[in-house]
Amino acid sequence: MNNTILWYTNWNWAPSLIIGTLAIIAGYLLVIGPLRERYQLGPEVPLARACAFLLGVDIIFLALVSPLDTIGDRYLFTAHMLQHLLLSLAAPPLLLIGMPDWFFKPLLHNRMILTIGKALTFPIVASTLFNANLWFWHAPPIYDITLVNENIHILSHILYIATGVIFWWPVMSPLKEDLPPLSLGGKLAYLFFSDMPMVLLGAGLTFTPPLYTRYEYAGRIFGLSAAMDQQLGGLLMWIVGSIFLIVVVSIIFLRWMYKQEEQQHQIDLAQEYEEVGHETV
Repeated sequence: MNNTILWYTNWNWAPSLIIGTLAIIAGYLLVIGPLRERYQLGPEVPLARACAFLLGVDIIFLALVSPLDTIGDRYLFTAHMLQHLLLSLAAPPLLLIGMPDWFFKPLLHNRMILTIGKALTFPIVASTLFNANLWFWHAPPIYDITLVNENIHILSHILYIATGVIFWWPVMSPLKEDLPPLSLGGKLAYLFFSDMPMVLLGAGLTFTPPLYTRYEYAGRIFGLSAAMDQQLGGLLMWIVGSIFLIVVVSIIFLRWMYKQEEQQHQIDLAQEYEEVGHETV
């Protein structure tokens, strides 16, 4: 098979994906721009945060439209795994970073919505939903069904994104009062324990023989056998997924260290000011 032709020709230009993506981008820009100013919804969204949201949308779009989708559906488990990681781990935190708190304030006036939101984003629940969704869609019978039933396949993508947003909420919640993020220690513990089920699933995929019928009988590309393909896919989830979480933990810790230094600096300045004042008197 000609891998060059495969790369350049197998783009999924489904009208629903293109129109949906453009609608989300246009709606976001409309809300944070003209509508915010007209109805005084809240403070201006910093450019960096807006860019983070748009990058998250672009990652989802490319994961579903690029040849990664076709290769993952027809030939390589590894490509499908990379797509799932983009949808569930990479894009959701960027979406949350780009959403200001006033996005959600009108919804939270409804007590039922607030109660459901608190239940879904409670750390144990959020982590369980994320990992249960991951394990469910990688069960061989379910996985094989998604490759032959497009509606179920679309549902799996939606749930990867939705549970990804729920999973990242306790870490990056834009709401500081109603649905606040965890403390620093809570975030570190949450990410550490949430990573364990994903590590187990990735390790299991790495060390078991081929599980998925489609890939056993698919045309081989890039010189990968079905066994090697599944091993690489398992390593992606096991190693790359864990490294991504470690990077996030490191960023959180460094930001905390910076804030601590700033606070200490302010305390030192205040003490120096008081000492100078006493000496003057």
